[in-house]
Amino acid sequence: MIRRKDELDKMRKAGRVVAEILHEIEMHVKPGVTTASLDKVARDVLDRRGARSNFLGYRGYPATICTSPNDVIVHGIPGSYILQEGDIISVDCGAIVEGYHGDAARTFPVGEVSAESAQLMKVTKEALEVGKSQLCPANHLNEVGRAVEQVGKRAGYGVVRQYVGHAIGTAMHEEPQVPNYWPGKPGIKLAPGMVFAVEPMFNMGSSETVQLDDGWTVVTKDGSLSAHFEDTIAVTEHGPEVFTA
Repeated sequence: MIRRKDELDKMRKAGRVVAEILHEIEMHVKPGVTTASLDKVARDVLDRRGARSNFLGYRGYPATICTSPNDVIVHGIPGSYILQEGDIISVDCGAIVEGYHGDAARTFPVGEVSAESAQLMKVTKEALEVGKSQLCPANHLNEVGRAVEQVGKRAGYGVVRQYVGHAIGTAMHEEPQVPNYWPGKPGIKLAPGMVFAVEPMFNMGSSETVQLDDGWTVVTKDGSLSAHFEDTIAVTEHGPEVFTA
């Protein structure tokens, strides 16, 4: 869908709230903190900005954000887990402002982390940057996935395929999807006004995933660490514009 200027303005507002949530959470990520307390940080920002969570209640999801430590890839539910020195934690969050959505994720180190953990986060973030650079007019959507996959494979990581990015607007998840891999066809031709959430997820080991019995939490099958970075990005005449920076 091609968004009008007024729609893009509302999505920029939503994106700024999401960016503020992630900034506030980053300052609270430290050993001894529970994931439930990070959820409260997000709620406080939403309340302060007059925004709503697009995660809470989505298909029954019980929290404001997703907190996914270590081998949890996505959709971890905040609770009693206490962050430990050396952990890494992915935080995925969103906001609704005037009916329009923003969505983003970051993976944070908890205290001092291993060189391997730091490299996993660095490469996954790099993949997001390379992927978003493909969101230019006249390019094709699945070039995003081709670029992301190349970064992950070059580093020897498992590129998660079951969970992907998506278009975004008046709903958090809109069509088309944005794979983190080359699906064998170029996909739609990009045009100014299109908005997507690009979100590479790399595992230190295998790309295989397992969903836990809570119906939400997704972990790596081999127990290896996972990292997740995401931004909401618009296609413009001048190239990609990140709303959640």
